[in-house]
Amino acid sequence: MRAERLFRVLGLADPALVEEALEVRARRVEWKRWAALAACLAVCLCLGYGSLWGPAYGNVLSGSGSGDAPADGAPGADSGESGGGQYGGVEDGTTFLSYAGPVLPLTTAEATAALTAERTVTWDFAPGAYPDGERRQWGAEVTDAYILRNGTEEDLAVAALYPFAGSFAELALPAVTVGGEAVEPALYAGAYAGGFRSAAGPEGADTLNLAGLSSWREYKALLEDGAYREQALGEYPALDSPVTVYEFSDFEAPHGEYRAATQAVSFTIDPERTTVFTYGFNGCEWDGGFRRYSYFVPDGMRRETKRKLLVVWGEDIGEYALQGYQNGGCNRGEEIDGVSCSVARRETTLGAALDLACRDSAAWYGEDWVSEEGPVTFAMYRGAAAELLSQYGPLSGTPMDRYADGRLDELIQETLHQERVLYLRFPVTVPAGGSVRVECAFWKAPSYDFGCSGSENEGLQGYDLVTRLGSSLNFTRQSAALVNAENVQITGQDFGFDPEGGVTSVELDLEQEHYYLEVRPVEE
Repeated sequence: MRAERLFRVLGLADPALVEEALEVRARRVEWKRWAALAACLAVCLCLGYGSLWGPAYGNVLSGSGSGDAPADGAPGADSGESGGGQYGGVEDGTTFLSYAGPVLPLTTAEATAALTAERTVTWDFAPGAYPDGERRQWGAEVTDAYILRNGTEEDLAVAALYPFAGSFAELALPAVTVGGEAVEPALYAGAYAGGFRSAAGPEGADTLNLAGLSSWREYKALLEDGAYREQALGEYPALDSPVTVYEFSDFEAPHGEYRAATQAVSFTIDPERTTVFTYGFNGCEWDGGFRRYSYFVPDGMRRETKRKLLVVWGEDIGEYALQGYQNGGCNRGEEIDGVSCSVARRETTLGAALDLACRDSAAWYGEDWVSEEGPVTFAMYRGAAAELLSQYGPLSGTPMDRYADGRLDELIQETLHQERVLYLRFPVTVPAGGSVRVECAFWKAPSYDFGCSGSENEGLQGYDLVTRLGSSLNFTRQSAALVNAENVQITGQDFGFDPEGGVTSVELDLEQEHYYLEVRPVEE
């Protein structure tokens, strides 16, 4: 049987060590996985300041092209709606390489027929202050305001839910006021909202690449039946299946002679009875039931975790062999002495093992975003990782290729950056025969094309609004407004704004489910 080999290197700070590892990796890695990594590196080089794992990551690799027409039957295909407005444009607006998601409407946990709502969404295009001291226009301050009216003779107490698109790592948390008073809503996170596609292009059969949502219609498909929201507000997977954990520590290696000194652990399993998850390992290979996992021996200088875990789900691995190598290639003839470690074996649950890995990963990679105080708590972070593992990892029964090798490092780290819909939940009481004003204010990132893409839409910023998607509110009126519109030039829309003619506030058609606005900053 053909041996399938994978080799990955993460977190290497020393360029010489990277080159040495890449020489080996070029000989041993499966080509499709290498193609995915090469695409990632190209994206990273183009973005410069951007995050490799951010929302743009999946969208770039998904192959969406700016302005490309969607395929027949795909999200974004013609539905008979018109668009473009007085400034022209294309139906539904431009298809951007990085899609930021629409502004979504307020809803309530339980539908209340007696409650009506009026909505006004305002985009403020005032220049922002950036860490480098430069003031420039990018994104918009959005205020999504509602007047909730109660036509009954009794007070109505409801649990309001405000959905917004984002990620843990780029969380623009809306500030909420009810009746002019600030409230502290509870935050709930939906699961990864995107999908997967081939690293080899449209004809490929693998699922190695992330495929982020690229249009408001894909958000519609995600949210309109309510199942996504129900999952977001529910419990995370418990993962109480028993596992055996092997933890490696007390490392020794002749680093003075071998800068990439590596230790490998090998054993044989029955793949029908045993699944192996890893954390802190850099390479793996297999041939039938044979497994070999390896890691660069920690040297106190390389910036990567010292926690090395093998998590065995199902039948235990039995006997295993440890061997040191000159580098991560683990080639025959390159074995070395002087590499050693301690191995501790214990029985626990998969949930407890994932908790251990998540805490270590949060300390290394998520300290800027995850904290016990929130808004993204450790419980939420760990729960989202459990959700990803259950839906798309080996626990699903039909895992995506991206996660099929059981590498927890990648899955846990990507949990921070994957796009999702989050929900703010807070109480609202509308007095009998009266009304209350609810405001949700936040900075909204635009949809855009990357600076290195060669697209004619570079520098263009796109914004979408959906009028009723996922909302149980009975809307009687909706409107939209612009503030500081002199800082941008409108290049496409279907709102009907005309700032030069003094029209910066417009009424929306409640029967039209989507509006779009595209602008370019005005050069000073």
